[in-house]
Amino acid sequence: MMRWLTCGAAVVAAVALAGCSTVAPASGSAPSGAASATATAVPTGAASPTPSDVASGVASPAPSGVASGTPGPGRSDGCAEAVAPAGGGFPEVQGTARDAELWGLLFVKKTPLHHGDEIKIVWRMTGEGPLRVKATLPDGAAAKLVWGPEQHDGSTWRRPGQEWGTGFVFPKPGCWKVELTRTRGSGHVWLAVD
Repeated sequence: MMRWLTCGAAVVAAVALAGCSTVAPASGSAPSGAASATATAVPTGAASPTPSDVASGVASPAPSGVASGTPGPGRSDGCAEAVAPAGGGFPEVQGTARDAELWGLLFVKKTPLHHGDEIKIVWRMTGEGPLRVKATLPDGAAAKLVWGPEQHDGSTWRRPGQEWGTGFVFPKPGCWKVELTRTRGSGHVWLAVD
């Protein structure tokens, strides 16, 4: 009887863990736990610039490998966590986009992001036209866009598209949807904020 209960508990735990490894849904709705392959976090290896690369202008090699974002304790299913590369670069996250490709580079020492702090995020997005950016929670709360988007002319970060910088303050914890829109192309990422 004890063996049966142990096996049953293991199966229940495996099913529960499988449900927790989802990432943001492709639709505009908040993450609901449904499996989807959007807004995956990507280990950047040496692909994202380190603080010294940014200062020195050193180019970095192309990235390799993709890993899905897995919510941790207290995070919503589907809220991708950006992954910091082993080499000490900044964490980045790949977004879900229509008629575009979207990447975000988070200028933080660790994730998840912390509410109340000003967070610099550099965006790379293909498409055409100026960039508009906003961040909201499913309950309608909005993050404060402190500055940007500011277009960047040069960079050591190797991702496709034009580059902009933004500064956000997320006023409270949650799974924030950051939406980026251009004349041609739009996309979003989900960011965990503690």
